Amino acid sequence: MGLLAEVHTGLMAKMAGAFAESKLSDIDFETLIRLGRSPGHRLRMSDLAAQTSLSTSGVTRVVDRLEREGLVRRVACASDRRASYATLTGEGLTRLESVIPKHIEDIDRWFTGLLAPDQLDTLLDALRVIRDVVRPCATAGAEQEVGIS
Repeated sequence: MGLLAEVHTGLMAKMAGAFAESKLSDIDFETLIRLGRSPGHRLRMSDLAAQTSLSTSGVTRVVDRLEREGLVRRVACASDRRASYATLTGEGLTRLESVIPKHIEDIDRWFTGLLAPDQLDTLLDALRVIRDVVRPCATAGAEQEVGIS
């Protein structure tokens, strides 16, 4: 567990520069990328909370901030008054697309590019098995991924 935590902390530190250049925090980026990958570039707030492992109040604060910046808007659910969706705006998509090339470069430099293809396949398969058990809601509301991949 210590090794996994060290790798995660190190990777996040290496990737922080690209987020900062785009005036995004790591949780802002995670929120935008999850919306960008979702059907219609939107997720129910409860699904967004489950995917990001934020509390419902935590995701509300993040979406409120991103909404003030014009990157996300909140849309009421037509079939359930209690639910609302966080939806990526055009400006949010533009901001997300501006950080993606550097982010992909960082991923390749500090993660995927360090492993042989068979090592990477094995690692990703193992991580998915563990994720599906310890965070079964990690893909909530994303039955079909579209948009940014």
